[in-house]
Amino acid sequence: MKSYQKLTAAQPAACQVEEDGAAPMPSGHGKLAPWWVGSGLLVAAVLLSTITVWVLQQVSGGWLGATPPPKCLLVPESHRFDCYPERRVVVTQELCESRGCCFIQSPAPAEGKQGVPWCFYPPDFPSYALESLNQTALGMVGLLVRREKAYYPQDIEKLRLDVEFETDTRLHIKITDAANPRYEVPLDVPRVRKRAENPIYSLNISWNPFGVLLQRKATGTVLLNTTVAPLIFADQFLQISTSLPSKFLYGLGEHRGSLLHSLDWNTLTLWARDVSPTESFNLYGAHPFYLLMEEGGNAHGVFLLNSNAMEVALQPAPGLTWRTIGGVLDFYIFLGPDPNMVIQQYQQVIGFPAMPPIWALGFHLCRWGYGSSNETWQTVRAMRNYQIPQDGQWNDIDYMDGYRDFTLDSQKFASLPSLVEDLHKHGQRYVMILDPGISSTSPHGSYWPFDEGLRRGLFLNTTQGQPLIGQVWPGFTAFADFSNPDTHQWWLENLQHFYAHVPFDGLWIDMNEPSNFMDGSEDGCPPGEFDNPPYTPAVLGDSLSAKTVCASAKQKVSVHYNLHNFYGLMEAKATASALIKIRGKRPFVISRSTFPSQGRYSGHWLGDNRSQWKDMWYSIPGLLSFSLFGIPLVGADICGFSGSTSEELCTRWMQLGAFYPFARNHNTQNEKAQDPTVFSPAARTAMKDVLLTRYSLLPFLYTLFHRAHLQGDTVARPLFFEFPWDVATWELDRQFLWGRSLLVTPVLEPGVGSVTGYIPQGTWYDFYTGSSVNSSGEMLKMSAPLEHLNLHIREGSILPTQKPGTTTEVTRGNPLRLIVALSSHATAWGDLFWDDGESLDTFEKGNYSYVVFNVTQNIFTSTVLHASTEATKVTVGTLSIFGVQKPPSKVLLNGQEKPFSYLDNQVLTVSDLGMSLSQGFSLQWL
Repeated sequence: MKSYQKLTAAQPAACQVEEDGAAPMPSGHGKLAPWWVGSGLLVAAVLLSTITVWVLQQVSGGWLGATPPPKCLLVPESHRFDCYPERRVVVTQELCESRGCCFIQSPAPAEGKQGVPWCFYPPDFPSYALESLNQTALGMVGLLVRREKAYYPQDIEKLRLDVEFETDTRLHIKITDAANPRYEVPLDVPRVRKRAENPIYSLNISWNPFGVLLQRKATGTVLLNTTVAPLIFADQFLQISTSLPSKFLYGLGEHRGSLLHSLDWNTLTLWARDVSPTESFNLYGAHPFYLLMEEGGNAHGVFLLNSNAMEVALQPAPGLTWRTIGGVLDFYIFLGPDPNMVIQQYQQVIGFPAMPPIWALGFHLCRWGYGSSNETWQTVRAMRNYQIPQDGQWNDIDYMDGYRDFTLDSQKFASLPSLVEDLHKHGQRYVMILDPGISSTSPHGSYWPFDEGLRRGLFLNTTQGQPLIGQVWPGFTAFADFSNPDTHQWWLENLQHFYAHVPFDGLWIDMNEPSNFMDGSEDGCPPGEFDNPPYTPAVLGDSLSAKTVCASAKQKVSVHYNLHNFYGLMEAKATASALIKIRGKRPFVISRSTFPSQGRYSGHWLGDNRSQWKDMWYSIPGLLSFSLFGIPLVGADICGFSGSTSEELCTRWMQLGAFYPFARNHNTQNEKAQDPTVFSPAARTAMKDVLLTRYSLLPFLYTLFHRAHLQGDTVARPLFFEFPWDVATWELDRQFLWGRSLLVTPVLEPGVGSVTGYIPQGTWYDFYTGSSVNSSGEMLKMSAPLEHLNLHIREGSILPTQKPGTTTEVTRGNPLRLIVALSSHATAWGDLFWDDGESLDTFEKGNYSYVVFNVTQNIFTSTVLHASTEATKVTVGTLSIFGVQKPPSKVLLNGQEKPFSYLDNQVLTVSDLGMSLSQGFSLQWL
């Protein structure tokens, strides 16, 4: 039996895929170095450690049972891959050895921690062997065979390996049953037609035991080495492990925690669940994708296209284990080499996000518990009275009759149609909530959504073929099956009926994990392999049906066991499609549950957070993680959803929230109001001011969303994306960037008048004053009184801004102000995407303007690369240039002298330009 091994350059794999893609058949199995042996020193250290442990055990009375075999003692603790991951089981030596694994007790971990596994794989644990490997047009196809059964039922003896060299920076590896079809995620992914010609990676394949080793050619860094532990592929337990090249790993959502994951025996579970965001819990969405920073600043990403319940176990080796309980192992690896490119490459597979309507980027206000449309209307009027910017007014489930979808409380919300009409007259929009649970208790003939859904067979069914009945807000409910195309039509018809009375502009889809106040159904769940699988990942509640429907529920495409994590995506797709058909404009959808490719259909909010300071901080890694997941339209409930906020917390949170890509203040019922109008004049003014700042930046933010839609750029961005060579940025998650240019440093603690933030190397300019800060890459303490949010512009950038109004509609008619932040070489660059803000496919149809701004040798130029009539409606009014070293003697606009101002902090301002955005121009200072 071969050992689990580490392939090295000095000792090539049994099969090495050469640059031309050839896969030579070896005459025998290549000699491989043991995977845990990095050098002779490590061997010596391990042996010394083994002797020390053995002596200590003898002194203390010996091992529990026989002394572990030497092969077990040789495995360092950090490299022990768990052979008995079941929770709620006390792993004994007998249980462990029944699986053929090593058993060594370790000290008990701290409370809440997992610690070193007591039961782990020995180096000679049986795995699959590669029996054949043949070249294909796109890569290779191989046959894997397991000679000895593993310990989970329905072990699959023969597997098919497909390797496709899809692009120079993308590798696709898929492992599935060689004999029988299995469930695969019904996600549209690109199909390549020719293999990559010059991949920046090299792939080695070990034959026995089977494994892959992926290296980056430029550095030799090993990105994946799956020989570190056995491959297990049973019908309901699939497991593959790999070494990692560093400990800097991000992604794997949805979870609450720091942006950078801990590799200290940390297991992350992916199973959509309705629960208030809490550390260590599996939350609303599932995103089996990680990004990892390598030494030197390169980055790569790995995506497992699998929608079953899974967990990802991280350990300090560093190493990672994927465990899923269905589907196939379908991996995409993205080689970057920088983190921005990794995310772009990921979205080339899952799809680029939709372009939102401009009003989606305004400020939104909501609460559960307005109580009536008149009270909702009073809040809108108060916002207008104080001239506080607002684009969207929302209602939670209290607008409904008995919490039933597509109904209206005719008593308390009778004036809702008039409110919506008033919103539209003022250039504002209306958004309402919908849940996927459809009330099943109304008398027959009185509630069309249920009657018609039942008639057409559009609900999740039990194993007996009857609608599965759970319980949500309206009481007993059936659940729409969005995997059925007929359900999309029914959903559309329901929305059309409601739209005829209340012409809503966007939709908020909640409870779509799907959430259920019961476990499973009113009748529980039947015994069987889906509701009681051989292995259950570490899900909250210890059951797949905890606060959701039975995993055995039948859907059109497959069983819910396979589709659960996919549910929110399918509803978002149906909802976005319905909005397009009803309104004929870009859809605006915000969803709680999400899955890869969701950005094509919806944004996301981070769920039912609390009015606490730590929740405000956690929102930053939350929104940055969703930037990695290709869902840039993301934010948290500003000021917190549950609990009562304080004036200080809400002021600071409004400042941070004004820079969420999706900015909504939302509050629960039976708590005091927290919209900006209810606070003191000082707090209200601070909130208004920061919202005006957001609205002034809408042209910049909108352009960032265009770049996200076009090529997968991130909008809210971790600092390390722009400074990957600066390791000091790799752990930062209390600050973030908009694009590459605008640094946001919020206050996240009570009772302080300053904030300490990291300023990356270079020159940065205060957004408000233009004063410069020259940093070597250091932490700086900055003044931050309650009315102030620190914003800095990166040198070499040009930000298009606009005089703000109280809605995006008003703002868009105001003159532009271009802010130039000169680099140390006195250069700068920026761009602006401009269209009508709401029509479908404006870029694809050519109905847009795109303008590039550039500064070199004291000359600013505006160059129109593409024009539309929309650009003729707006003018460039002001040009502010930060970092002009000397006072100019004159300024020339298209050769004509213009008045200007110049301040001691080296800010040059030229006003009253009056230039149409649709016309290029130049401005020179001498």
